[in-house]
Amino acid sequence: MGGLYSQRGVSAQKEEVHSATRNLDKGLYPKAFCKIFPDILCGDENWVNVMHADGAGTKSILAYLYWKETGDVSIWKGIAQDAIVMNLDDLLCAGIYDNLLFSSTIDRNKKLIPGEVLEAIITGSQEFFDSMKKFGVNIHYPGGETADVGDVVRTIAVNGTMVARWPKEKLVTNEKVKAGDVIVGLAGFGKANYENEYNSGIASNGLTSARHDLLHKTYGARFHESYDTSLDEHVVYIGPHLITDEIKIGNEQLSIGKLLLSPTRTFAPVIKEILEDHFDAVRGLIHCSGGGQTKCMKYMPDNVRVVKDNLFEPPIIFQLIQRASKSDDKEMYQVFNMGTRMEIYTGEKNADALISISKKMGVDAQVIGRVEAYEKKELVINANQRQIIY
Repeated sequence: MGGLYSQRGVSAQKEEVHSATRNLDKGLYPKAFCKIFPDILCGDENWVNVMHADGAGTKSILAYLYWKETGDVSIWKGIAQDAIVMNLDDLLCAGIYDNLLFSSTIDRNKKLIPGEVLEAIITGSQEFFDSMKKFGVNIHYPGGETADVGDVVRTIAVNGTMVARWPKEKLVTNEKVKAGDVIVGLAGFGKANYENEYNSGIASNGLTSARHDLLHKTYGARFHESYDTSLDEHVVYIGPHLITDEIKIGNEQLSIGKLLLSPTRTFAPVIKEILEDHFDAVRGLIHCSGGGQTKCMKYMPDNVRVVKDNLFEPPIIFQLIQRASKSDDKEMYQVFNMGTRMEIYTGEKNADALISISKKMGVDAQVIGRVEAYEKKELVINANQRQIIY
């Protein structure tokens, strides 16, 4: 996948993006998961502002293929959730979980994406906000921009921006992470109390690889609009599966398409309760999004080694991707979350309380590792009885 990943025009670590933005202001707290600014909106020195942009990425192409194959337009509601949660769960990592504003940006090719798809995305957004409100996570939806730009996008791009104003004393900025801390990992897969069906755990990262490595050549032949036609054909849709192929999970049969399109799970109900009841126990929060299990290294203090030696066993979707792509563990863990998507850095004595809050909501949780003093910044992951060092 290493060579394949770059040949497909994507990057797990986004080196060029980081290079382009290296001179930008890092905000008030350089180690915080989101860029945090003074309270520009109201001018209160005890408050801060955060504005965060993210989206569903190439997952919308999978929704497009699934919809074309099955006629099920409701699949697009999950794409709405993906675009929201990739913002929301990043903000959670700064300690922010309430009174949020969300504005959506949808760019579509009108010839291929009809109004019913837009309607499903917009309805899906509102349904997700309604579901979060039950947990006291209030997200307001003032609207957004929907543009018909067929010359720019092949199918549809679904993105959004989230804005928050938050008290400074309730921020999580990762500066308190230190040697001796343990890491509580929250599972991205399974079925949370606030989910309607099994979640594969895929979230919204690494989908370019997942799509091309899992799905069959027929999709490239039938849907030229679903990939960059300037790519070498040897890296386009080279997998063994059709979207409708079924996999047995527990007592259920789920299609490959459904597994790839599991809406990104939010941890908001869990993290809200943890921050409200155990704020002082939370020293750091990391959302394992782009960069997978290596994401934490951008936010750790110097001179620590992060050891993850008890991660969840990767759920079936990642096993299928690894089998099809023939990628090694080192690559898989830096492209995908591999099933463990949220990390809470805390003192050992607090771990059980945080784990029980998560499990109470149907989200599996366990101590996945620890932070050690070391001469340089390093990450060690144990996978398949082997050590991987980053």
